[in-house]
Amino acid sequence: MSRLGNIGARLYRGEIGYDFIAHRKLWYSISILITITAFVGLVVRGLNMGIEFEGGAVFTTPKTTSSVEQTTESAEKVSGHTAIVQELGDGGMRVQVAGVDTKTSDKVKDALADELHVDTEKIDAQLVGPSWGEQIANKAWQGLGIFMVLVVIYLAIAFEWRMAVSAFVALFHDITITVGVYSLVGFEVTPGTVIGLLTILGYSLYDTVVVFDGLREQSKGVTKQTKFTYSEIANRSINGTLVRSINTTVVALLPVAGLLFIGGGMLGGGMLNDIALSLFVGLAAGAYSSIFIATPLVADLKEREPQMKALAKRVRAKRLKAEERESHEQAGNAEGADDAAGSEDDGPQDDPEAGGRQPAATGAPGQRRQPSSRNRGKGRSSGGRKR
Repeated sequence: MSRLGNIGARLYRGEIGYDFIAHRKLWYSISILITITAFVGLVVRGLNMGIEFEGGAVFTTPKTTSSVEQTTESAEKVSGHTAIVQELGDGGMRVQVAGVDTKTSDKVKDALADELHVDTEKIDAQLVGPSWGEQIANKAWQGLGIFMVLVVIYLAIAFEWRMAVSAFVALFHDITITVGVYSLVGFEVTPGTVIGLLTILGYSLYDTVVVFDGLREQSKGVTKQTKFTYSEIANRSINGTLVRSINTTVVALLPVAGLLFIGGGMLGGGMLNDIALSLFVGLAAGAYSSIFIATPLVADLKEREPQMKALAKRVRAKRLKAEERESHEQAGNAEGADDAAGSEDDGPQDDPEAGGRQPAATGAPGQRRQPSSRNRGKGRSSGGRKR
């Protein structure tokens, strides 16, 4: 078995582990700090919504010798709006301008034709109206809301309402972090972003359900024993699935990281950035929330139940008795060792003045104690048998 597999087996058996539940206040503080940062980013910078949500025009040009900077400057000068220009693999340009109408779109198309020295008819223009973009945004929010409601209902039926609430908080945590990163980075929000969000919510929910399932199995009959509290059982459940969660997250993040940093960054695949960023941030946040947020929150909610409070008292009382018993046994062993040492000190000792070993028994100096058998018959006459 590999070293990592050996560690995983020992974690599962409870031989080793990290106390996640005991440090839950630290994890809560970190999550609150990240969430506040995300909200500040949303308020200050907002989201860079794509034309699918705000409306606008997309122009695709044939191969040209013009640079991306020149094309961007020309499109923004004519339209009066921010333009996003991407160089295509065949040498053409993809120019995206949000918030323009049909008349402005025609002007931008003519300006691009003059700047790129191409025929106007060869530039493909697609216009997206603001009403259509608003419908897309509403559908996205409706889909997200329906997903969250179904998640809560499923977890409440399959597990219990405390786990449903904890999973909902963890999912909200993941969405907030992902959206906040989008706001701080300035990536464009497109329908691909919404797809990525729904994907990472499903992944986060899967990871949380795996931990909850292990917790449910280990907590069966928890009130009938006095060895562990519910929080300790929850911590064992986290450690039992820790290696699996790490392996799953790393394997999922590797291809997404390649898509984001290599495909989007080095190769200039800008259209891939919107979905790749949401997947990368969401996968990492989902793994974090399932371990550091969802399960500790379940333990907090369960420990407030009267049954779990009584269980915690019984566990503490049993452990206190065990500690007292152990301390008494240690004290008894120490006294036994002292008695043994004292009996050894009472044994024969050498007396250098007497010239040999002297008995340690009390009596006249130099007089040896005679065995009782040698004193038998003393005081009798030396004559015949006593009648």
